[in-house]
Amino acid sequence: MTETTKHRHAWVDVAKGLSIILVVMMHSTYGVGEATERVGFMHYILGFATPFRMPEFFLVSGLFLSAVIARPWRNFADRRVVHYLYFYALWAVILITFKHLIVDRDPAGTLALTASAIYEPYSILWFIYALAVYGLIAKLLFQLRVPHIAVLIVAAAASIAPVATPVSIVNYVAEYFVYFYAGYALAPAVFRLAEWIQSHPARAIAGLAAWALANGALVFSPGHSVTYGVVTSGVAHIPGANFIMAMAGATAICAASVLLARLASMDWLRWIGAHSIVIYLSFVIPMGSFRTVLLRVMPEIDAGIASLACLIVAIVCPLILYWIIGKTGFGKFLFERPAWAHLPGAPGSRWTRPPVSVPAE
Repeated sequence: MTETTKHRHAWVDVAKGLSIILVVMMHSTYGVGEATERVGFMHYILGFATPFRMPEFFLVSGLFLSAVIARPWRNFADRRVVHYLYFYALWAVILITFKHLIVDRDPAGTLALTASAIYEPYSILWFIYALAVYGLIAKLLFQLRVPHIAVLIVAAAASIAPVATPVSIVNYVAEYFVYFYAGYALAPAVFRLAEWIQSHPARAIAGLAAWALANGALVFSPGHSVTYGVVTSGVAHIPGANFIMAMAGATAICAASVLLARLASMDWLRWIGAHSIVIYLSFVIPMGSFRTVLLRVMPEIDAGIASLACLIVAIVCPLILYWIIGKTGFGKFLFERPAWAHLPGAPGSRWTRPPVSVPAE
């Protein structure tokens, strides 16, 4: 990708930044809510974002899939499957060890969870596991030359249908694969929309305002519920309503990101988006630790303030860790896949054979 293209698509990193903030917000807000059994203002912000929070994350993750999907299987699998599985396996061991061995002091439970994490995605890391699976499915569909429209129709039907199996990754595929594939299949349309927004910012702002009003009205319509552990939209019982709101919300976040990317003051958000995997992999430990200390020291703190504080700590601490690693060079394997973790022959692999020199005649 050229520098010009990177600059033109800077909004994608802004969208990733918004996505990771919304994901961490969910965990920090629900965590505080469950610990205090109280609802704060962050629950309502989270409720507004609930229809599109994860769909937008997956849609953005699929936008550049077309750049690699036609590559040979080995190179594609290394980039889109092994890459994610490396970070999943590494951080599953780290998080399980911290939570269940160090904190809970449960060696047997630690071993059991480590073993089950192979087929049952562990905790918040299910997103990384799902990306590897989604990439593999998309590649198989590409090889079979299945039309995009057919995949989108079937995937949308699976997302709308109440699929519930004992295997969580099957449920995640049914619920969210459509958004990842939509990012891939509809990427040209998304980028054309981004170019239009760059030329018509006033119209885009008006459209976003109308969407925000409609989304809020639908989420908080009669029948909605806001509890300390979950927020349910007022139209959640209507088949297809959440899917439509998810697609509309994902599109709106992309549109908002295009506008925000125009502002120099939003460079921090773009930087966070470019390093979103750093936050996603490691935010749980500082978030949980800070929440425990905060609620012990200030048990009567407002749930909204506590949730916001946990969100800030959960975002900032991984970035501090990343900065320290960058300065010291120690621990790079936590966020950067080492050469030994590449497939043999793939770019970046330590096992890539050098070209064979042919002696001159």
